[in-house]
Amino acid sequence: MYSVLPSFVLGFHGCDRSVGEDVLADKTHLLPSENSYDWLGSGIYFWENNPQRALDYAKMLQANPKRTHGKIEDPFVIGAVIDLGRCLNLTESKSIEILKQGYNLLSKSSQIAEIPLPQNDGLLRRLDCAVINMVHKFYSDENKSSFDSVRGLFLEGERVYDDAGFFKESHIQICVRNPNCIKGYFRVIEPDSNFPIP
Repeated sequence: MYSVLPSFVLGFHGCDRSVGEDVLADKTHLLPSENSYDWLGSGIYFWENNPQRALDYAKMLQANPKRTHGKIEDPFVIGAVIDLGRCLNLTESKSIEILKQGYNLLSKSSQIAEIPLPQNDGLLRRLDCAVINMVHKFYSDENKSSFDSVRGLFLEGERVYDDAGFFKESHIQICVRNPNCIKGYFRVIEPDSNFPIP
């Protein structure tokens, strides 16, 4: 009942400038990521309300080309207006319960097939990816309404100050599974320094 968030969010995607410009010109669309280690399963990834983290990520991919399928020569960020639709929102209790059930299903199927569960290894979140993809598979197999998006909070980086419960690279990530949830793309602009940011 409460899995449909009633508003739009702004998401930011880091990529090569050529890809971003083609998306903005409506020549192409962003493609879903389907790596076995994607934190929130398969889909199109965005940083919620955080263009700087999207740019930092694009720069990291430029410096580590083995981490991406396409080459990043000129790091760039595009914005998107996203309707999360029916969201597996991992910041709320019901979705966390669904996630636990997905883990149980994955664990049982791994036991039956006599194969080990995938393991998380730092930033490579193979177990988390497999669990979330199992949730989607279960909903599809049971002809239940599927999730349009997944939203998760991640605590990352160094502590902001000694003994802080806040971390410098914490963020909310959005994984869009239903591309129709992306209502439009926009060019990210620098704020006018003559005015306060609302």
